[in-house]
Amino acid sequence: MDENKNYHFTERETEILKEVVSGKNNTQIANDMCLSIHTIKFYVSSILSKLSVTTRLEAAVKVVKEHLIDE
Repeated sequence: MDENKNYHFTERETEILKEVVSGKNNTQIANDMCLSIHTIKFYVSSILSKLSVTTRLEAAVKVVKEHLIDE
């Protein structure tokens, strides 16, 4: 997760990013983390912005290609 520091992800963003990469949608993530759907949408939006991508798929591909999170 060394490169993660370049993107300045918070601990919560990293947790949510792992869920996005695993293919979960916002509702599933919200239920699993006991957070509101609006909170998850906020975090996902922040993650996409930090990664300079526009879709969850682009984010997942970038994360995997650049080894940004530990599996």
